[in-house]
Amino acid sequence: MVLVTAELEREVPMSAHHLTHASVPEIPAPIVILPEPPTSPDAGALLWGYLDDIISRYYQRPATAAEIQGSLNDDPSGDLVPPHGLFLVARDPATTLLGCIGLRVVQDGLGEVKRVFVSPSARGRGLGGLLLDEVERAARELGVTRLRLDTRTDLVESRRLYASHGYHEVEPFNTSQYAQHWFSKTLD
Repeated sequence: MVLVTAELEREVPMSAHHLTHASVPEIPAPIVILPEPPTSPDAGALLWGYLDDIISRYYQRPATAAEIQGSLNDDPSGDLVPPHGLFLVARDPATTLLGCIGLRVVQDGLGEVKRVFVSPSARGRGLGGLLLDEVERAARELGVTRLRLDTRTDLVESRRLYASHGYHEVEPFNTSQYAQHWFSKTLD
């Protein structure tokens, strides 16, 4: 499989990534992961899907359009652009949107992982790990030596993914009403 980024093309075998079990089907190759402005229509569609998913899970009912739009307004992603951030979008060969991940550079050497989302049809096949690997690579290029993120208790798959990629739970670093677990990882 070829993983493509703005400056780099490299071979990445899917089997090298953390899968939940051997019988999970792999994502067809190649997966293209590229930086994209968070204001683009495709990024907007992924961010809408991300918020729809997490809001619906939080309230245990379908999210309303007003709730999703309110969340987009209250916590915009427009700052996830160079030189202080990055927004990555994953697509398959047919250009189907598969997922996204953001990086916000908080201060010298410290970055925050944001907006980690894999579309429901692509879940369980290693894409979350690919997105994390790619955002970590990009963070290193931006001089980030430590990443942090927060998540909720009900997002069990997310917590499992972060732990399997070397993130460790830490003391709270924010007071977000939606944060219940805080993680950090020192980049090699």
